[in-house]
Amino acid sequence: MTAIGKPLVRRDGTRKVTGAATYAYETPVGAPLFCHPVQATVARGRITAIHTADAEVLDGVLDVITFRTAERLASTEDRELAVLQDREVAFRGQVVGLVIARTSEIARHGAELVFATYAESAHDTELSADRDDLYAPEKVNPAFPTDTGTGDVDAAMASAEVAVERTYRTAMYHNNPLEPHATTALWDNDSLTLWDSTQGVHPSRKTIAKVFGLPAERVRVVCPYVGGGFGSKGLPHVNVVLAAMAARAHPGRPVKLALTRQQMFALAGYRTPTIQRMRLGATRDGSLTALALDVVEQTSRIKEFAEQTAVPARMMYAAPNRRTTHRLAALDVPVPSWMRAPGECPGMFGPEVAMDELAYELGLDPIELRVRNEPGVDPESGRPFSSRHLVECLREGARRFGWDGRDPRPGVRREDGWLTGTGVAASVYPSSSRAGTTALVRFSGGRYAVEIGAADLGTGAWTVLPQIAADALDVPVEEVDVALGDTAYPVAAVAGGSMGTATWGSAIVEAARAFRDKFGRDPDDGDEADATTGDNPAREKYAMYAFGAQFAEARVHADTGEIRVPRLLGVFAAGRIVNPRTARSQFLGGMTMGLSMALHEDSVLDPRFGHVVNHDLAEYHIAVNADAPDVQAHWLDEEDPHVNALGVKGIGEIGIVGTAAAVANAVFHATGARIRDLPITLDKVLPALP
Repeated sequence: MTAIGKPLVRRDGTRKVTGAATYAYETPVGAPLFCHPVQATVARGRITAIHTADAEVLDGVLDVITFRTAERLASTEDRELAVLQDREVAFRGQVVGLVIARTSEIARHGAELVFATYAESAHDTELSADRDDLYAPEKVNPAFPTDTGTGDVDAAMASAEVAVERTYRTAMYHNNPLEPHATTALWDNDSLTLWDSTQGVHPSRKTIAKVFGLPAERVRVVCPYVGGGFGSKGLPHVNVVLAAMAARAHPGRPVKLALTRQQMFALAGYRTPTIQRMRLGATRDGSLTALALDVVEQTSRIKEFAEQTAVPARMMYAAPNRRTTHRLAALDVPVPSWMRAPGECPGMFGPEVAMDELAYELGLDPIELRVRNEPGVDPESGRPFSSRHLVECLREGARRFGWDGRDPRPGVRREDGWLTGTGVAASVYPSSSRAGTTALVRFSGGRYAVEIGAADLGTGAWTVLPQIAADALDVPVEEVDVALGDTAYPVAAVAGGSMGTATWGSAIVEAARAFRDKFGRDPDDGDEADATTGDNPAREKYAMYAFGAQFAEARVHADTGEIRVPRLLGVFAAGRIVNPRTARSQFLGGMTMGLSMALHEDSVLDPRFGHVVNHDLAEYHIAVNADAPDVQAHWLDEEDPHVNALGVKGIGEIGIVGTAAAVANAVFHATGARIRDLPITLDKVLPALP
């Protein structure tokens, strides 16, 4: 009676497309108030005066909160969340005031009437690799060593028969989910309820309870639906604190806050730009002798976030001499944070384009070069892989894509005025899960109910978790209900790091087994059992990853440099697939986002003023349907008994990894133009066209 493996339609799909799903800002509460932030107009300085009188006399405005009137937060350890606590301005767009009003329109109008004057300080917002103040962080996200190495890379590069040394750059990227960061907050008898758009209700509760000095049980976070997040909603940002602060100033009245699209570019995180110095040394037959990746990226002065950009290079290919480093520039900019596949997404661009460059220098097929450097064990830890089917992904992808017989010469294929080419790159993402997640199974009214405090980021948890529960209970999936997205339910890990289904599903399997052991197959109404995930001892024995191969076809107009990608194809080895329909959606979404990274996305920061100038979806370009006419995702039937009880691996992030590199490699094959600085735009391609 297995439900796993069936392409069931999303349970929440109809509610979402008909508008019946309730999101955070739409929470039906009585007589809500609305608030709107006031943002700093300088990149660094100190407030000398803030003028609120015009806003305060506006009909409908109830309150204007500034550093003079804001409550003192119990914890200001996280300086990103320590809002309105002093006069200091650390980046342009920082919140310096909050207007509370009877309608959202009045609140926004009132915020426009508030203005501050500043004692400005010189600011620094420019990232470069030759700065003299770069430093090594103590760790990179979440807890990896900053630098690693073995052997002598410099000597190996000097003696290499063939060497590639290049610098690659990825842009600053901003998470732009359709649903902005939004919160509805209500204080009642010294307890706080937050209806928040979040990827983790329990992690959010933990953070907010600390900020306001509350016991966790006095904070409830509710989030049945999320309109996308891509990592930006994995941790609370300042909007949650502001909504709670406004509601506390008006006890008994719910307060709503939704960031505007423009505000999200300063207040909701982003992916740091990276500068990647990549070095590869090899023998004439293509065996790597040296591999080094030195990364420079930025962080904010007020809160460090170090993207683990060089980490995937540590385990991807075999080479006896290896080195990876990370260096940060602390700038007067907003705080960077998680964005889909942090580390792996930008970190596979430089290495995978460099592998293509090395293959060209060697006269080897790019797939064959990767196969020749396939490691027998994890080069970083020395552990065997729990499963590693990268070569099979490359071979299967080549077959499906029509790679065989490819002419390796760049810039020689022309069709109706378009230069055409194909490219390939590899993908990888860690297979993770987290201990401490609890699920509860209850029987009532002839149905099984599963309660778990997971948040469905949009990946399909409402659908796949009942499939897992039905399989574990050996009942029809139609007899299983789930309750998600509320701290009233048992503790669950965040929907992030591609570990949601693995973690939550493992807890559900254990709870279902406990239920069957306790009550058998004929339970009574009210019977229930729960279970909590523990550590997986196999993680000490094996290196656990999902792998994939990305293929791209590029067309570049020979006269204008216009770039099109008519085909993307990915093949993945990502463990057991619970629901093929939702899985394919995740793979395709990641690949399309990678295409967007390759051709369009670029947050342009003006160093004169310290802010992103293209801070809306009219100017911050992302891929649309016309950019992705043929995107295909396939997978291998992979069995991995070591990763968890279900044998599943994360699929939400691996799709984006490697896609931009495959597109860049395809553009080179089409034109002979090697673009190492994303995004790939026609102004970069035109000078090199044949």
